[in-house]
Amino acid sequence: MRIAIDAMGGDHAPEQIVKGALDAAAAWTDVKLLLVGDQARIEACMQGAKPGNVELVHASDVISPDDEPVKAVRRKKDSSMVVAGRLVREGEAEAMISAGNTGALMTTGLLVVGRIDGIERPALAPMLPTMDDVGVLALDLGANMDSKPEHLVQYAIMGSIYRTRVHGLERPRVGLLNVGTEAMKGNELTKAAFGLLENAPVEFIGNVEARDVLSRNCDVLVCDGFAGNIMLKAMEGTAITLMREIKNAMTSSWISKLAALTVRPRLKAMAAKMDYKEHGAGPLLGVSGLVLKCHGSSNDQAVKNAIGKARVAVQNRLVESIATEFSRK
Repeated sequence: MRIAIDAMGGDHAPEQIVKGALDAAAAWTDVKLLLVGDQARIEACMQGAKPGNVELVHASDVISPDDEPVKAVRRKKDSSMVVAGRLVREGEAEAMISAGNTGALMTTGLLVVGRIDGIERPALAPMLPTMDDVGVLALDLGANMDSKPEHLVQYAIMGSIYRTRVHGLERPRVGLLNVGTEAMKGNELTKAAFGLLENAPVEFIGNVEARDVLSRNCDVLVCDGFAGNIMLKAMEGTAITLMREIKNAMTSSWISKLAALTVRPRLKAMAAKMDYKEHGAGPLLGVSGLVLKCHGSSNDQAVKNAIGKARVAVQNRLVESIATEFSRK
């Protein structure tokens, strides 16, 4: 199994990316990691370490966070992200991982790796944490700002296959993100998608409100990228603010500091549950190779977790399962 890693993408690249990759190489010796980027800088980060299951692939250019995605992918053909995508397209790697420019990674998935036949719009599908620690797969959370009802049906099918193949859920429940649970609630997109999902080959349970997502009232949450990304950012902001306020309250006096000692382990567990580093990366479902997007601020732990997630998805033939399902249509 070969996984290409964009070593130059992300706020803490290449140091944290390389460190996470080395940790993953030690943990999973059945995986070969291809570190793509400036070879001299990667070697400096490795500090003489060179596991047998790590290989360096030189790329002379980097796509920056400020680059316009389509132009960058087309013009920077020797960038670490594009080279990693090309390794997947040419069969030199089964998966690629990047913490770099999100729009550029979506474009790389579409233009370099290529779509699966029958898929109209690939979708970004990260896991959202839930109170029971199982999580909800949500898609699309930002790859497509405008979607058609038919696209949401494809998201539901791909998401269901992911939960079954990667997480072992037999009949994952699919919910449609909406402003109410009634069938006729929502805008034209959600109303039309509701009817199509009722007849789709998925376990559709109806509309789901954003306030109930963290309680895991569904296993796959379907939405357009615009609404999904707003929901994601709102959840991130709420979690950050809540933890900050709890910390302030617990350190406001010596009495509260003493009280904090008794609840500290539980608070740390709650913070970890909401931490993006624990969830690794989200796949771009619908492209003909496994493409995973890490958070831009990913550290070594997040990179290692992303590699672990890619390993499981490749082992369970996720991409092949999606391609097989849509070849029947």
